Amino acid sequence: MKLKTVTKRSGNTVSYDREKIFNAIVGANRDAGKPEYRLERGDVERVTNAVEFAIADHDSIGVEEIQDRVEESLMAYGFFDVARQYIMYRQRHAQRRTAQKKLMDTYRDIFFADSIDSDLKRDNANINTDASMGIMLKLGAEGAKYFTDNYVLPEEFARADKENFIHIHDKDFSLITLNCCQIDLLKLFHGGFSTGHGFLREPNSIRSYASLACIAIQSNQNDMFGGQSINAFDYAMAEGVRKSFKKILKSDLERACEFCDITPNGEINFDICTYSETENPAAVENLTGIVGSKKIAEKIYLQACRDVEEETHQAMEALIHNFNTLHSRAGAQVPFSSINYGMDTSPEGRLATREVLNAIEAGLGNGETPIFPISVFQLKDGVNYNVNDPNYDLFRQACKVSAKRLFPNFVNLDAPYNLQYYKPGDYNSYVATMGCRTRVMSNVNGAEESGSRGNFSFVTINLPKLALEAEGDINEFFRLYDKYINISHDYLLFRSKTIEEKHVYNYPFLMGQGVWMGSDKLKPGDKIGEVLKHASYSIGFCGLAECLVALIGKHHGESEEAQQLGLKIVSHLRQRTDNYTAKEKRNWTTFGTPAESTAGQFQRANRKRYGVIKGVTDRGYMTNSSHVPVYYDICANDKIQIEAPYHALENAGHIAYIEMDGDPTKNISAFEAVVRAMHDANMGYFSINHPVDRDPVCGYTGIIANECPHCHRREVESGTFHIDRLNQVH
Repeated sequence: MKLKTVTKRSGNTVSYDREKIFNAIVGANRDAGKPEYRLERGDVERVTNAVEFAIADHDSIGVEEIQDRVEESLMAYGFFDVARQYIMYRQRHAQRRTAQKKLMDTYRDIFFADSIDSDLKRDNANINTDASMGIMLKLGAEGAKYFTDNYVLPEEFARADKENFIHIHDKDFSLITLNCCQIDLLKLFHGGFSTGHGFLREPNSIRSYASLACIAIQSNQNDMFGGQSINAFDYAMAEGVRKSFKKILKSDLERACEFCDITPNGEINFDICTYSETENPAAVENLTGIVGSKKIAEKIYLQACRDVEEETHQAMEALIHNFNTLHSRAGAQVPFSSINYGMDTSPEGRLATREVLNAIEAGLGNGETPIFPISVFQLKDGVNYNVNDPNYDLFRQACKVSAKRLFPNFVNLDAPYNLQYYKPGDYNSYVATMGCRTRVMSNVNGAEESGSRGNFSFVTINLPKLALEAEGDINEFFRLYDKYINISHDYLLFRSKTIEEKHVYNYPFLMGQGVWMGSDKLKPGDKIGEVLKHASYSIGFCGLAECLVALIGKHHGESEEAQQLGLKIVSHLRQRTDNYTAKEKRNWTTFGTPAESTAGQFQRANRKRYGVIKGVTDRGYMTNSSHVPVYYDICANDKIQIEAPYHALENAGHIAYIEMDGDPTKNISAFEAVVRAMHDANMGYFSINHPVDRDPVCGYTGIIANECPHCHRREVESGTFHIDRLNQVH
């Protein structure tokens, strides 16, 4: 035989080996169907001989050509079932090689590219993918995705995701953990807790409360892939203020008595002597009885109030700095943290709210706008919304800070779908928000509370692709819509079955410290499936605007017909998730997905498949969830009225943005008026965007005119101060 070498796909050459052909046919034969279709050894020898005869005249040959000859010989002898198995074998390996190449290309980009592809970075924006630990984390994530795609996901789910009909979020964690949680700090702190590396006593000062709030967020982030939220930050910090005030008042009293050579008569009544923003005659009277002088008593009390205010200020300043500098997950990621506040009307709760707002307004060391925590002010008529409400001044301060720093955002507890859960004084009955929009409240399996609960995971449906596939046929669109709702639902159940088999010891903080609802009743070796019933399971969507254009030529900002169709589309998903909830006793919800990198990924895939279509695929990103497109010229009130009805349908989470031009810090009343318009339209969660400038030299972020307020640099380029312009992602 003349043939001596075989050229592999890599370009390398190896010596010809007849056994490899023989063994490949044996493998296909083993996978063939019924026994009567399988070959005897003599048949395998005949096919191998036929292949050798076909390639005998070559000095060297490629491996692909040998495989072609194997297929032809099997077919020529009538061994069709074995031939089919051999063809499928080749296809599987071809797909695997393609996936491996994609994975290796990604690894190469992560290792060697000066700047990683934007979608790789946007996939989790709080990871520094230029840093060494960030690179390692990203490598692990891409490897986990590859493993999941090729060895875990059933074909139906993998194909739907690969073809961009749906997007499986955080696929790298699909075998490991769940999404996010709202942490009830008071529940966690009482009696102390462990981070897994030592036990921490119950905190006894506002500084400790603020510090341990950061530790709790960081520890829980290491057990989950999504965001971490404190659902009642002001209520938790108020307890810390009370403890600090007791210690400070006792210390100030002792120092005053020592300085004035007074022998104290009696002890402080801490039920009376509490922190107050104004005068506290009862406290002064109690202290007067101890020191014998009303004048000295007044000074002691006022000094203690000033001292606890300063300590709270320092605690909140440290908290903001810690949230933006502490790391988790191999030192590569700042925890995606959120805090909700504004409802505690006690003097201590008000102080904590005031000082955290002051800390956010002051910014970081160079005046930079702090990215974390996502700050959320909870609005409620009778608490802080109206001029005569006890916390109205804090609402006004929140508007002032947001006008400068983009945060806080606002949750509307008066919206009917939030108000139904509200119980005065019960902070766990107040709807809170995690990260950029996630909402968890209803519960078919227990208490309907915000604390100690979170989202299991979610899947996003590519609405414009369904519309383009349907070619304007609305009935066909809804047929496809139902198909991919079913696939999304089935995938989440598939994912859940894996996580339900995990044990408490797999989540030493989330479950081991009783952070998650019901987990305090479990032992370390128990499985967690029983308590996952309190999670939400969400199906979301992206690109409603582009979907409507593809179906009827206009989006919901342009016509009432489109608006009604848009509401029908989202209502359909909500009806499906409600039906799943009733049937399965699992908290299924409808999500106005925070698209992030998905909006770009979907858009590029749609453009590649269907070409450039005006209003559908002609921009870099499709529009997030149910928003009116940001490029569409529309007045604020019209945008509010159009988007508001969708919030009532999107019970897994939603958000609305309104853009303000210029510097809103110059007109806080106008800023407040926009917030009130969104509240009164029954929007559930919303934010106001406006231009924020960044000095690229010192890092100051805020409004910059001709001179940086921090470093006083005056750099002129083409007549304009050189700045970077920042905006929140829509």
